[in-house]
Amino acid sequence: MPSTTAESVSTETQRAELQIVLQSQLFSRSPALARLLSYLCEKALSGESANIKEFSVALDVFGRDESFDQDSDSIVRVEANRLRKRLAEYYAGEGAAHPIHITIPVGKYVPVFEERESEVLPEAAQAVPIPAPLSHTQSNKLVHWLLAAALAAIAMAGVVMFLTRPQAPLRQTSAPSAAPLIVSHTAVGLPVGEEVRILAGSSRPYVDRSGKAWSADNDFSGGTSVRSPVQHIWRTQDPTIYRSSRQGDFTYDIPLKPGIHELRLHFAETFYGPEDVGGGGESSRVMTVTANGKPLLTDFDVFADAEGGRTAEVKVFTDVSPANDGFLHLGFSSAKGGRGMISAIEILPGTARRIRPVRIVARDVPYYSDDSTWWSSDVYFKGGQLAASQEPATGTDDPELYETERWGHFSYAIPVTPGRYMVVLHFIERRTSRSEPSKADSSGGGQLSQGRVFNVFCNGKAIVQNLNIRNEAGENRPLIRKISSLESNAQGKLLLDFVPVNDYATISAIEVVPQ
Repeated sequence: MPSTTAESVSTETQRAELQIVLQSQLFSRSPALARLLSYLCEKALSGESANIKEFSVALDVFGRDESFDQDSDSIVRVEANRLRKRLAEYYAGEGAAHPIHITIPVGKYVPVFEERESEVLPEAAQAVPIPAPLSHTQSNKLVHWLLAAALAAIAMAGVVMFLTRPQAPLRQTSAPSAAPLIVSHTAVGLPVGEEVRILAGSSRPYVDRSGKAWSADNDFSGGTSVRSPVQHIWRTQDPTIYRSSRQGDFTYDIPLKPGIHELRLHFAETFYGPEDVGGGGESSRVMTVTANGKPLLTDFDVFADAEGGRTAEVKVFTDVSPANDGFLHLGFSSAKGGRGMISAIEILPGTARRIRPVRIVARDVPYYSDDSTWWSSDVYFKGGQLAASQEPATGTDDPELYETERWGHFSYAIPVTPGRYMVVLHFIERRTSRSEPSKADSSGGGQLSQGRVFNVFCNGKAIVQNLNIRNEAGENRPLIRKISSLESNAQGKLLLDFVPVNDYATISAIEVVPQ
């Protein structure tokens, strides 16, 4: 249990703990997080806690300038969330026995130095009497002891890990079993490598709500940069990505490392439409897109594909590689109407013949789950509202995943490629939710209220019917539904509709994994 007298720990001891943490393997391999932790702690230890603000952290740690806008640039929130996770991981393992733990409370940036009770110390440490109060000399000795103890613990841990490491299994030579191999969806991770993101038509870089950095427009030839005054764009929390575009007939020649990549093309029609200056709608803008001379999209109509204007539309392509000259050549040309256009280009490390797994959590910032899986902030949605709960979920190793929800009558249009997919839906019913427990009907007829009941459809087909989370899982307990063998629609999407039957629909997180 943490002590209630954390402020009694000397500044020298707190700084010693900070140095031990910064020199650990977890932080030495992540210099960005180490720099952020060092900055926050030194500010606090110097009596400048009141000056630790999102704006100052952005300027001092992440190199932003005075034009930094925390509403459009979430880098501080994203990195602070990563730092909380990394500290929790450190003190759950290597630093578990330390007499001081450093934490960053959720929603704040000022670090807390928690003094731990003596029973969590190793036996050797408990045997060392530490008189109180400490003199300055004694305090320095304690600092040296902490450093020495930590280094010894790290060395011992390395020896233990070496001696107890699992041996590589012998290669199986017997005939394989006739039973099918079942692979857990959580085993499918994201490929690692260089990522390229370009904001077409933009003169400035941008960091989106998931902490991903987009460069200003580059590597293009031809076309015109166009900026739209439209404010709201459906199916995204980052309308900045879709307010600028390159239009006309143009190409992008993007230097790319050899290998397999996943290409994502981002569009949004902000000119044509019944409420926009261009009027019209379907067929007003039709285009062709090629990659290294081969067609990706033929007679592509952004307005029709997105089912309307001012809507983020993402097209995904697998097995994309550079040409022999080391460049990916993308061509955009006008076809039957309007002008060719693109809002943004995203190139990610890929896997042959399958898309990267999609994981979305219903909140405005990304999330690292306890198994170090990265979840995108809320995206691809239309309708509904976000909400958060202070009640911790029970019956799960990762209650933080279920702290937020999207509720209402809403949908998600998740871009995929042709194929079969498993969709995993994460639900929870809160005691403090808008859905009241069942009770007698006010008419006096003795009928009981249904509580929250809703359906989920995928591309028009019901995949979850008359779901009552409270009846199936109880309150504050997660309910997970896995639906296999779902196929994309003609527009290359899994369109998930959450339709209320009684009260509102809800969802906390969504996973889409290729099968």
